[in-house]
Amino acid sequence: MAALGALCSRGCAGTILFNTCVMAVRYKRVFKQSGVIPVLDNRLVLITSRKSERWIIPKGYVEKGLTPAESAAKEAYEEAGLIGVVHHKEAGQYRYSKFGKLFSVQVYPLFIETMLDEWDEMHDRRRKLVTPSEAIEMVCHEDLRRIIADFFLNNF
Repeated sequence: MAALGALCSRGCAGTILFNTCVMAVRYKRVFKQSGVIPVLDNRLVLITSRKSERWIIPKGYVEKGLTPAESAAKEAYEEAGLIGVVHHKEAGQYRYSKFGKLFSVQVYPLFIETMLDEWDEMHDRRRKLVTPSEAIEMVCHEDLRRIIADFFLNNF
């Protein structure tokens, strides 16, 4: 068991216990978000987070008036310049903490039709098209890695 506050091999902050990053904190509220696994030709698009530069999926708060899947598709457009068809059947859920808050993310598949050359957050994030196995190595969050692996195992 590693020391409290160490980094896992993917750069996740937290306690490492049996190769899993865990945080022992109580939260008053869980903030709802949705995100997409952006799929193109049996590969997927990852983006970097703005500050930590970790590889993640497009995600954000569920916007009022939109379903979680529709909101996630909007985030894919804004954060990664992706346009496509989002499926309303959830691929999975995961939780993470940031700024002392707990977030729960519903994840949906988005089948990419267009990757824009220019998009809203192109100067804030990198975007990369990778294989599922590359994504599993690049993504920090263990539950998100599992969702990606399960999605590609069950759908391709």
